[in-house]
Amino acid sequence: QVQLVESGGGLVQAGGSLRLSCAASGSIFSIGAMGWYRQAPGNQRELVARINSGGSTNYADSVKGRFTISRDNAKNTVYLQMNSLKSEDTAVYYCNADVSIGLLKVWREYWGQGTQVTVPS
Repeated sequence: QVQLVESGGGLVQAGGSLRLSCAASGSIFSIGAMGWYRQAPGNQRELVARINSGGSTNYADSVKGRFTISRDNAKNTVYLQMNSLKSEDTAVYYCNADVSIGLLKVWREYWGQGTQVTVPS
């Protein structure tokens, strides 16, 4: 099995910064794309940013220029640096990863438990 454990959420004033981390552990052979999604109350879960194993990234238009996704392959960890935070960034942020596991190297998608980010208006 694989676990994704997020950390770094919290409450921050508008204009402030937070850094989210997500570490993958378990019977991992290889990790492909990793990403961050978010879900605000009453809204569907949406993509925030994604990074593939080669380091190519893509971002939601709403966070371009403010958020930066990165990864440390040696640590099986993905980060999300969030700057210039706005009230509309308030949501539960979920880590996501495509992971190859086991002797058969089967690819599966995994999710973290979520971490709350709150930016008061």
